[in-house]
Amino acid sequence: MRAVRRFTVRASVPEELTGLTALATNLRWTWHPPTRDLFASMDDALFRRIRDPLRMLTAVPASRLRELAADESFLTKTQKATQDLHRYLTEPRWYQRRAAERAEQGDTDDTDDTDTEERFPAAVAYFSMEFGVHEALPNYSGGLGVLAGDHLKAASDLGVPMIGVGPLYRAGYFRQSLSLDGWQVEHYPVIDPSGLPLELLTEPSGEPVFVHVAMPGGRDLHAQIWLARVGRVPLLLLDTDVDGNDDDLRGVTDRLYGGDADHRIRQEILAGIGGMRAVRRYCELTGHPQPEVFHTNEGHAGFLGLERAREVLAEGSLTLDEALPAVRAGTVFTTHTPVSAGIDRFPVDLVQHYFGDGRLLPGVDVRRVLALGAEDNPGMFNMAHMGLRLAQRANGVSALHGRVSRRMFSKLWPGFDTEEVPLRSVTNGVHGPTWVAREMSALLGGSDEEWGHDGDASGIDSSVTDEQLWALRRELRGNLIAEVRRRARDAWLQRGASALELGWTERIFDPDVLTVGFARRVPTYKRLTLMLRDPERLRALLLDERRPIQIVVAGKSHPADEGGKALIQQIVRFVDDPAVRERMVFLPDYGMSMARYLYRGCDVWLNNPTRPLEACGTSGMKAALNGCLNLSIRDGWWDEYYDGSNGWAIPTADGVTDPLLRDDLEAAALYDLLGQQIAPLFYDRDDKGVPRGWLSMIWHTLRTLGPSVQASRMVREYVDSYYLPAAAKVRAAADHDYAGARSLAAYRTRLDTHWPRVRIADTELAVEADSLVVGEEVTVRAKVDLAGLDDSEVEVQAVVGRVGDTDDLLDTVTVPMRPQGRGEFAAGLRLPHAGSLGYTVRVLPKHRLLASPVELGKVVPA
Repeated sequence: MRAVRRFTVRASVPEELTGLTALATNLRWTWHPPTRDLFASMDDALFRRIRDPLRMLTAVPASRLRELAADESFLTKTQKATQDLHRYLTEPRWYQRRAAERAEQGDTDDTDDTDTEERFPAAVAYFSMEFGVHEALPNYSGGLGVLAGDHLKAASDLGVPMIGVGPLYRAGYFRQSLSLDGWQVEHYPVIDPSGLPLELLTEPSGEPVFVHVAMPGGRDLHAQIWLARVGRVPLLLLDTDVDGNDDDLRGVTDRLYGGDADHRIRQEILAGIGGMRAVRRYCELTGHPQPEVFHTNEGHAGFLGLERAREVLAEGSLTLDEALPAVRAGTVFTTHTPVSAGIDRFPVDLVQHYFGDGRLLPGVDVRRVLALGAEDNPGMFNMAHMGLRLAQRANGVSALHGRVSRRMFSKLWPGFDTEEVPLRSVTNGVHGPTWVAREMSALLGGSDEEWGHDGDASGIDSSVTDEQLWALRRELRGNLIAEVRRRARDAWLQRGASALELGWTERIFDPDVLTVGFARRVPTYKRLTLMLRDPERLRALLLDERRPIQIVVAGKSHPADEGGKALIQQIVRFVDDPAVRERMVFLPDYGMSMARYLYRGCDVWLNNPTRPLEACGTSGMKAALNGCLNLSIRDGWWDEYYDGSNGWAIPTADGVTDPLLRDDLEAAALYDLLGQQIAPLFYDRDDKGVPRGWLSMIWHTLRTLGPSVQASRMVREYVDSYYLPAAAKVRAAADHDYAGARSLAAYRTRLDTHWPRVRIADTELAVEADSLVVGEEVTVRAKVDLAGLDDSEVEVQAVVGRVGDTDDLLDTVTVPMRPQGRGEFAAGLRLPHAGSLGYTVRVLPKHRLLASPVELGKVVPA
């Protein structure tokens, strides 16, 4: 018989142990070992099996709970843990200390420039379609979600007043297994939210809180809100599997990244518009400050900007043109894709279907909605384009990805050089306390919670010896191999093998062999099978008698990606060969639990995407924090952090247009590195059996990469370079009944009228010296017809740089020109380069609420 409905009954915890419930439901335990130790002490074997404090409270027998309730020692530990959690949740941290310092500085500052003063925002809302906090809350598919989880954890540690929001998926992403012939098989386990570390958000009456989103045909989509506590950060998750929704609407939050375009747009309308309404209601009920800054992690939740515009319009005194500047000022947009194919796009007809009747966003004309998502193809609506048009600040997720993104979106700012496109970068980071092995943090001298958390490598204990570090690395490798053997056996049993024929799984992998890890999603560009380009050469590396290597591979392909599944099957068929299966394995169902073993136990972390298609990639960061060395194409984060001594860079066949030839060349370079540099260094031991050269690279990695790859560094960058200036601009736009927003809207109207007639009539380069040398100051003058605009409404710039045969300027230096009266402008500048130089003059818009003169995409060249 099958159950009609699933539900979870929580344990009745003795009153003396009520503190355990608070500890189990706040996900700080996922990165706080002392809390996990407390629950493990209830039943160590049980906790090792389920690794979830909330499930522990259900699984531990009532007799054991009564026994613990009478155990004074356990009660003392529980009280200490709950007091520590309360301290963590309430004490001032980095953000509060910085805000207090800024306030003190403001008290002594005689200036009154309230339009640009960067006051710390009272709250920041962070929108993402997935959040990977822990496997106990299976609401993620891969790197994007895990990054979002690490972002919330780091924000919590730093005290940043953040609210996370996104959908809750009743079937999560999917569980992966393999068929007998190596084909990926997907399973979607049904998830009961009441059995997860979540609580239902309720009204004062005790009834669940619902948000409502209008659907076509006069229907409404209803969603209840589940609250997860990620340390200090509330995470709001919207669930449509509720009574009152029609069957098709109940399924809106069924699966992550599933369904057709109609299903996806419903999910994204819920995430953006419903998510905004959920945040508003949560703040009203709890007294949490309403967010001033809104950060969208990819374009999926981009409709939130339209909902914020609707809120402003509902106040009754502004037009949409006047509301949008206030919306843009407070929005930060992060893009994660380096290719246009990775952007969510919907048919225009589908967008019209959902927005056309005016019920979804009263007062927002559907034609304006469509204009925000317009792209080259008039039949498609582009979510990234809408995200960029509704955000005053945008960024990629590594320095290289920032450059790629500026090229990809340059058409939105015609007339500007690619590097001027207002899209910067913040390189992703990872939450050290989550990913660093506890044994590693203990050895290096940091506490379980704090190792690497503040981005300071000076805390590494200098007395730790090579022998101690090497012993720990061998221990972590041994832990991984035990897990590999267990998972390999389970995988074969799932494929239909008999337990009697699986004795060989107890012999696979060797604790003393160089171990390489490759684990990630399986789109084509990540090149899962690059290592198979020359199977015989790979087989020789695996089976080398003196310096063998062993490789563990894992990864999921999107259920609709038949090509990705075929790549997995190629790997599985290779590793099924009895000749190599003890040296190479594919482990199905890659997730956070498996990942921790891999990051901590591998010696080398392999990453070989097609450059520059990896936006960032953070798995190698997590491995590096555990003393694993990276072997990677110089793509994503590795392009900027590789220094020649912290791992190896696989050479790229730049300029080779044949993809198969490129793969052959780069695979050959990979084999050369493994066989000629990496394996020899790993097996080069002294008389104590210690690989000194290898360990010197590990020490260098820990000391140099350790501070750089932290999520705390990443969140600080967002605070300083994005959240603070956004909060200042949004206040300047909204204060005094949106006077700033009205001013900017009026200014844009003036520009639309006058800008087409603005022209540069004449320019002059004045030189006083007899000859030009580097560093010589020259004067640039220009006559400009402003067509009725005031000098204060434009910025006239002189630009000088190298010039070639095409007269294009390179390596430019830009200097603002000062008005001299009667439409004349001048600027002094020093010649920056030797050789052939050129200069030009241009006119750009200028307004105090613009983040940069480039923002509006308007320029008049000479």
